[in-house]
Amino acid sequence: METKELFEAIAKLKVAIIGDVMVDSYIYGKVNRMSPEAPVPIIDVFKKENRLGGAGNVALNVKELGATPLLISMVGKDEDGLMVCRLLNDAGISDGHILRSEARKTTVKTRILGNNRQIARVDQELVEDLDETDNRRLVQSCGNILEGCDLLILEDYDKGVLNQSNIQKIIAQANALNIPIAVDPKFNNFSEFKNVTLFKPNLKELLAGLEDKIDNDYSIDTIVDLEKKLRARLNQQISLITLSERGVLIRSEDQVYTADAHSRNIADVSGAGDTVISVAGCVLAAGGTLEEVAELSNLAGGLVCEFPGVVPVNQIRLIAEAEKLA
Repeated sequence: METKELFEAIAKLKVAIIGDVMVDSYIYGKVNRMSPEAPVPIIDVFKKENRLGGAGNVALNVKELGATPLLISMVGKDEDGLMVCRLLNDAGISDGHILRSEARKTTVKTRILGNNRQIARVDQELVEDLDETDNRRLVQSCGNILEGCDLLILEDYDKGVLNQSNIQKIIAQANALNIPIAVDPKFNNFSEFKNVTLFKPNLKELLAGLEDKIDNDYSIDTIVDLEKKLRARLNQQISLITLSERGVLIRSEDQVYTADAHSRNIADVSGAGDTVISVAGCVLAAGGTLEEVAELSNLAGGLVCEFPGVVPVNQIRLIAEAEKLA
């Protein structure tokens, strides 16, 4: 499919995104001296910034690709939860499906940068699974929103929004409606995501999920063998395995394709996985081939690594670079 035609199809998609949303907060400053109170630098702050992270960054990527994101998540009844809603509204994304809970704390990751180097990170979060009441609210909200959607992305950051009590219920809802499901897993719920369309672990997550070691043998044949073990366990239709500087490997039951990483000036890999799952899911839902899923998601993941902090892919640049490679 021509790149222009593919992105025209993506622009017609309505994409449900379910998972852990968070605030990525940044404090920028200059360091000129050490503290007399402890062996730590003193930061002279000149800028503060808040961005959407986790499933929120997936929603930003989906919107930047031209599709319509519908984000479902659970935050606390706190000021940071209100900040999530403000950031969504500022980005032109509805906060109508952001559920708030007295039992939760909104996840905030604060990165402190001095002289353009990260000096510290402060995390405020609650990583326990949703309680029974909040699980029921989340599953009900999913049921209300999925009909009419063209794609479901499950974005798990092990913060508790997705858990053993709701994952299979949500997957069953989407499968009953024949909606393709793309999953970006973490460690805790790795084996819960059965019967999905596209499953996207990185190599570290794949090895941990299978409780396997490959003794530094990172050959494609070995990774394919690991994918076969994964398929026997999860029954996914497609696996997209990200291999860091080696690019990606994609495999269906009868096809295997690899896409090499492109040379980049890497500034920050934060959020690259969010971009990869967003692009892979949208390209697949728009009718793209396995090769197009691999090439475009790999290209997009590399592009966002050129910028500091968590940022969505730039659609114009992605299309331009994809057309160069065509």
